[in-house]
Amino acid sequence: MNTIKKLLGYVWMLIAPCIILFLVYEAYDKISKAPATTQSNVILQWVIILLIFTPICVGFFIFGSYASKGEYDHLPAASSEID
Repeated sequence: MNTIKKLLGYVWMLIAPCIILFLVYEAYDKISKAPATTQSNVILQWVIILLIFTPICVGFFIFGSYASKGEYDHLPAASSEID
């Protein structure tokens, strides 16, 4: 199980930047295809989307980093086991 946790940690670390790159690509694509009358609204929409999802992806990367280092190998079963 610990090996699976470590492997999935690497998967999270690979997925996080891919999500950001995909969102930036989609933002560029949608903004460039928007008509001039609605382009400012589309820009605002994508800026908000990127501002919300960037910290989430950073959290995914940090979570994957901890998982790949083995920080989650032993999870406490009771509060008395917490250091």
